Amino acid sequence: MPSAGLASRRVVQLSVLFTMFALYVAQLVSALVPYVPVFVAASAAGLALDTYLQFKQPGLLSLLGKIRFDVTVRQLLRDMLILVGLLRIDGIDPLGEQAPLLIALLAVYVLHFGCQAAAVLVRRTRTLPIVTRNIDASALRLSAAPPRILARRASHRMLAFSIPSTAGLLLTAATTDAFWGGIGIGLSIALFGGGMLYLATWLLPRKRALSEQKVMEWLDQWLAAYQPTVAMYFSGGTTSAYQANMWLSTLADVDGKPLIVLRERFMVNKIDATDVPIICFPKVATMFSLENSTLKMMLHPANAAKTSQVLRIPTIKHAFINHGESDKLSSCNPYAKAYDEVWVAGAAARDRYQLADVGVEDKDVVEVGRPQLSPITVGTGPAKGAYTTVLYAPTWEGWDGNPGNTSVILAGENIVRHLLADEKVRLIYKPHPMTGSQVPAAGEANQRIMAMIREANTRRSGARPGPEAAAELTRAAATLDRLTSTAFRTSADEMEKMMLQGAPDGDRAAAVAEATAAWERAYWASFPEWEHLIVTEARPAIFTCFNQADVLISDVSSVVSDWLSSEKPYAVANTSGLSEADFRTGFPTVSAATILTPKAKGVPALLAAVRGETEDAYAEARLELKEHLLGPSDPPSMDRFNDAVRALCERADERRVRMAERGDAEIPSQREDSIEEQVAEATAAEAAEGAEAASDSEDAVTA
Repeated sequence: MPSAGLASRRVVQLSVLFTMFALYVAQLVSALVPYVPVFVAASAAGLALDTYLQFKQPGLLSLLGKIRFDVTVRQLLRDMLILVGLLRIDGIDPLGEQAPLLIALLAVYVLHFGCQAAAVLVRRTRTLPIVTRNIDASALRLSAAPPRILARRASHRMLAFSIPSTAGLLLTAATTDAFWGGIGIGLSIALFGGGMLYLATWLLPRKRALSEQKVMEWLDQWLAAYQPTVAMYFSGGTTSAYQANMWLSTLADVDGKPLIVLRERFMVNKIDATDVPIICFPKVATMFSLENSTLKMMLHPANAAKTSQVLRIPTIKHAFINHGESDKLSSCNPYAKAYDEVWVAGAAARDRYQLADVGVEDKDVVEVGRPQLSPITVGTGPAKGAYTTVLYAPTWEGWDGNPGNTSVILAGENIVRHLLADEKVRLIYKPHPMTGSQVPAAGEANQRIMAMIREANTRRSGARPGPEAAAELTRAAATLDRLTSTAFRTSADEMEKMMLQGAPDGDRAAAVAEATAAWERAYWASFPEWEHLIVTEARPAIFTCFNQADVLISDVSSVVSDWLSSEKPYAVANTSGLSEADFRTGFPTVSAATILTPKAKGVPALLAAVRGETEDAYAEARLELKEHLLGPSDPPSMDRFNDAVRALCERADERRVRMAERGDAEIPSQREDSIEEQVAEATAAEAAEGAEAASDSEDAVTA
C-alpha cells in the first residue's frame, strides 16, 4: 500500500510538471503564430498553476529549483513570452507602445530584487546570536516580525505581486490597448516598491535589535542575576526532543537554579512546557559565556557531536544521565568516559559499564534511580475486567538497522495477529516515533500492523461513550494546549516568538500537571473499553499507557526497564537469532520476561498468566530485577538525584577554589589550548559543516 501510494503521488507530480511545461509551449507557439485566445489562456493558466503550486505544493516546485528553473526564471520566461506575443500581434506599435511597457517591466524586476535585498537585511538584523525562552528579554528591543510574504516568502511575493502586471499585459494583448499593460505594471511596481519601503522600516533604530555585543552583554547580566547552578545540555535532530523532554520534571525539582542549554534554534520550541529558563547558543563562540557564570554542572541526556564543544569549559562539571537504559550497546557508549560522572538508575547499569570495558571507571558511576518514573502505578495482581489491555510498544530499528533491534519487521505482525485473535484483548499499539526512519521495511511493517488493527476494530461493536466524552476531551485539550504552547501568528519569526515566550506567569508547572492529568482522564474515557488503539502522537505519553495496560510486549529497550517499576508482567520479542537461554544471558533486562519467538506462539500462554489462569512464574523475579535495574525505592529516587547534584556541584566549587589558590601566574592557560583557539577551532568546524550542508541543498532558499 505505501509503495502504491508513493507511485500514485509521483504520477501526479509528473503530470503537474508536464502540464506546466505544456502551457509554456502553448504560450510560445500561440505567441509566434499569433493566436490571441490560446496565447492569453495559456499565459494566464501558467501563472495560475504556478501560483497555486507555490502556495499549496511548494515541495513539488523545489524539484524545478534543483535544475535552476526557480520561480524568478519561470516568471521571467512567462513575461518574455508575453512580450514576444505583443510584438507579433497586429495593432500594437512595438516602438511607440511596447518599449515603455518593457522598460516598466524591467523596473518591476529591479524592485523585486530590491525588495529581496531588504528582506535579507531585515532577516539578518532579526537573527540574534542567542535564542531564549522563559526569560524576560524585553531589554533587547524585541519587536513583531514583518509580514511573511515580504520577509520570508520570496517565491510567493514574486508571483503574487506579478499578477497585476501579467494580467495587464494579457489585457493589452486581447484589446491591443497598451493602457491596460501600463496600469497592471504600475500596480506591480507599487506593490514591490511599497513592500521594499515597508520592510526598510524594520531597519530603523526603533525596530532594529541590539548588536551581537550588546546582546551578549545583556546575557552576562542576566546570568549574573539569575545565578544558575545546574543546566541540562541538549543537541539533536527534529525527532530527538523527547530525549530531553523526559527530564523536564526532574530538572524542575532539582536543588539549585536550573537552566536548559540548547544548540539548535528550532529546538527551542520543541521542548515541552516548562518554567525552567532556556537559552540556545547556535554558535560555540557565544556558548563560552557560560564559563564566567555561576553554572557548576551540566546534565547530558544524550550524546551529540556538539557535546564535545561544551565539555571544553573547565569551570563546569558534566554528568551523563542518558534518556533511557537498556541492554543495547548504546547504553554503554565509550563516549561516556568524556564526562566527569555517569549517572545510572541502578546496579545493572553499573555492571553493564564494567562488563563493556569502554573506559568508564566504576568510581565515576553514580546510582540515582529514575526520578521521572514516579507517575507509573504499581500493579495489583491478575488482570481484572472484561478485557485484558496489552501495550505493544516496539522500539525502532536503530542506526545500524540490525533486525534484532526491533520486533516490528520479523515478529510484529505475528504478535498483533495473535493478540487480535483473542476476543478478550484490547490492544494499545505505540510504535517508536522513529520507526522506519532507517530501514524502509520497518516503516512498511508498521503501516501493515496499523491496518490490521483498524480492520479488527471494524469487527467489534458495543456501547460507546456519549458525545459529552468527546466534548470533555476537546475542552481538556484546549486547556492543556493553552498552557503548554504559545499561539503564534503565521508571520511570527524567531525574535517575535522569543518576545512572546518571556518569563512565565505564576506556577505554570503545577497548572500544566493538573491539566495533563485532566486530559489523560478525558482521553481514556473517550474510547470504549473494547476498542483497539493506535497511539502515534506525543500524547498520551508512554507512562500513561503503562498505567492503562495489564501487560507489556516490547523489545530490548529502555521501555522494558521503565515498565519494571509497575511490577506487572511483560514479554520481549527475540528477533536476534539467539537461543532463549543465550538471549536471557546476553540481555539481563529480559531475565524476568516471557520470551516470544518471531512466530509469537507464546502470546496465549502469556495472556493466561496475566489473567491469573496459570501461574505467574516471573513475579518474584520481576521484583528482584526492578531493584537491580532501577535501584531501591528508599530513599526516593529524586532524593538520590539531588544528592548527586549537590556532590558534583561541590566538586566544581572545590576546583574553582584550587584554581584561585594556584593563581593565574602559575597557570597561564587553564586548558591545553586557549578559549580563543577553541572558539576558532569550533567555529571552523561549524563553517565546514555549514558549507557541506549548503552544497547538498543550495537551492533551499529559493524553494
